[in-house]
Amino acid sequence: MKPLDAFFWRRAAGEGPIRRQDSPVRPEALPRSIVGRIFASLGMVLGGKAGAGLVSLAYLLLATRFLGPTEYGVLVLVHAYITTVCGIVEFPSWQAIVRYGAEAQRQEDPHRLVRLLRFGAKVELVGGVLAILSAALLVPLVGGHLGWPPKAMAFAPFYALAVLGSVRSTPAGYLQLCGRFDLLGLHNLVQPLFRLGGALIVIACGWGIRSFLFAWLVAALAEFAVMWGMGIWLAARNLGAALRHPAGSAAPGGAAQENPGIWRFLIASNADVTLSELAGRVAPLVVGWVLGPAMAGLYSVAQRATVIIAQPAQILGNTAYAELAHVVADGRGGEALRRILRKIVTVGLVAATPVVLVVAVFPQQILQLLAGRAFTEAAGVMIVLVLARAIALIGPPCSSAISALGRPSRSMAANLFASLVFLSAMPWLLQRYGLMGAGIQALGQAILASGLLVLLVWRSSLGR
Repeated sequence: MKPLDAFFWRRAAGEGPIRRQDSPVRPEALPRSIVGRIFASLGMVLGGKAGAGLVSLAYLLLATRFLGPTEYGVLVLVHAYITTVCGIVEFPSWQAIVRYGAEAQRQEDPHRLVRLLRFGAKVELVGGVLAILSAALLVPLVGGHLGWPPKAMAFAPFYALAVLGSVRSTPAGYLQLCGRFDLLGLHNLVQPLFRLGGALIVIACGWGIRSFLFAWLVAALAEFAVMWGMGIWLAARNLGAALRHPAGSAAPGGAAQENPGIWRFLIASNADVTLSELAGRVAPLVVGWVLGPAMAGLYSVAQRATVIIAQPAQILGNTAYAELAHVVADGRGGEALRRILRKIVTVGLVAATPVVLVVAVFPQQILQLLAGRAFTEAAGVMIVLVLARAIALIGPPCSSAISALGRPSRSMAANLFASLVFLSAMPWLLQRYGLMGAGIQALGQAILASGLLVLLVWRSSLGR
């Protein structure tokens, strides 16, 4: 095997190259093999997510029963505020790493990939610092309206450091590019394990809401450190010579010149990701603002039940993106891409159907198991949220396909329109229908955004 095979198409578990560029492959066989790899990668990540889900359930059981709806609602609101500011201000680079990194791999140019990784890391870390400062400075303006008690208000500026838990897309993108979804799956366990350990210590010592916030902050910092550690280790192993060579750090024009359109792509793809996730992050804040912390706590637990669909949907979009980027880089962005996408979406919807049925039949029992009798009032909205999440499964793979085709601005426009329409209506829906208004907002946005994304991915791939 050539030395560069370690650089190309490396998959998890130390497999050899999936496909050499000089290997004859029948075109009709490509979608099937690519879909298989996408779902194999999804399985690796979901393996970690399954373990993380069990651990998360354990700390949710502890936190909700120890804090009750109101204090748990405060905990959720502080975290939702930080993640919302982070999502708006930060500048993740993983999509650019995967898209342009696939081109560097195809050209057998590890030095270009090294420069791309360094560029992405600088952009992301600067964005992370700005997000931390913004989150800390805005606490006095926001906390009072969300009903935070004095202890939470005092600690919230320090909790802004939890932004770092999300500032890790550069190493995550490189892991995707290398097919190391096994490491991504293991990383999913970091945050819940630290939260569970923190919850056990806080409850054993009889501490309060501020201690829970500190435990969640430590979990976020651990999430940051472990992902960057994985990425640096893998880059050193795969790209060691290129990392040490001067050509890896300097080139005429740098990464921006040798990756034409990367800034435009970064801005559009980040806006797309921000807008697609904005509603889920902002919704608890709007509920807390209009209905108070207790209702925000109920909504958060109802939303937690949808994670079994929401997280696989987002992971499916992310794992599909790496493969779709290679498909487009190889010049197969038309009918082959559409066939792959149809299979991905169909399997996702079929897998989600039993979950929707179980939640619809046993909503109160699920909530009582998750959080106790005090949270069963959220049963109705939980059913609607799960249905919305099932419909929204269509969105992430379509957004990934549009971005892989180099048109992230189209996906951004669809998510922006859907978010503006339904988020602007959310305060009125909450006042009119109570907590169920949040479910109506989520369902309407899922239907509109998914329909627009299907139309746009079809139009973007025509003529390819």
